[in-house]
Amino acid sequence: MLFGIVEAWNDAIERVAIELGIEMLTYGFMQQAFLVGILIAIMAPLIGTFLVHRQLALIGDALAHTAFAGVAIGLLVNTMVSVSISPYLTAVVVAMIAALAIELISETTGAYNDVSMAIVLSTGFALGAVLISLNTGGLTVSVDQYLFGNLSTVSKSNASVLIGLFVVIVAVVTLTYKQLLYVTFDETAARVAGINVPWYNRIMTMLTAMVVVGAMQIMGVILVAAMLVVPVAAATQLARGFREALVGSIILAEIAVLVGISLSYTYETTAGGTIVLVAVGLYVLAVAAGKR
Repeated sequence: MLFGIVEAWNDAIERVAIELGIEMLTYGFMQQAFLVGILIAIMAPLIGTFLVHRQLALIGDALAHTAFAGVAIGLLVNTMVSVSISPYLTAVVVAMIAALAIELISETTGAYNDVSMAIVLSTGFALGAVLISLNTGGLTVSVDQYLFGNLSTVSKSNASVLIGLFVVIVAVVTLTYKQLLYVTFDETAARVAGINVPWYNRIMTMLTAMVVVGAMQIMGVILVAAMLVVPVAAATQLARGFREALVGSIILAEIAVLVGISLSYTYETTAGGTIVLVAVGLYVLAVAAGKR
């Protein structure tokens, strides 16, 4: 079903490309890249708005580096067992385990969130680096596409995985929006009101893990956290409330992704870096507009 959605999207975009004479959109990988980018530009700010207001902006970085270990595990399993598992699927599993580990370390040791995030980040990236460096079983792969993102590697199967993640993220946030909002702005009052704060903290970190893995396809491990933070930071300069900041951050993220992917294709630059630079440019403009 999800694969069918990707094919239907490709067919629709190809018709538009032929009608308007846009060569870039006639290529399958670009059609999938724009689909993935549009979805990321919705779900990243959707989660990032909560994270920024909870001062957890760096959790995206921690989970991205841990997801890299998941990619390495997927590549190693594919090579050694001769199966075909998408590295992004193993990355989802590992990132979600890491998300729970961050919460568990904070709860059981009393450490601050930044300490648990630093521990998980270091462990995940170290594990990924060790597994990638192994030559056992003939594991030889260029990791650039996972570190920096690559438009040409966005396949139909990877796009299908992202659609699934997108549906889950939007559905969970819609169903738990009031509770997440309560926990974000007043954890103490939320506990008094009977809300299970640790449970909703875990939900938020697991949703972040899903976003991170989805965005890795075009953003890469190094820059994926930027989509959780930069559009939200820009929208916050202009917004007068949480909901306005949420909508504004999605709009700015869409502009950054669409312009960034187009520039990346035109000038043959790294997709993730180009998107982030556009997003930072929008942030600078938002700051200037906010000052006025």
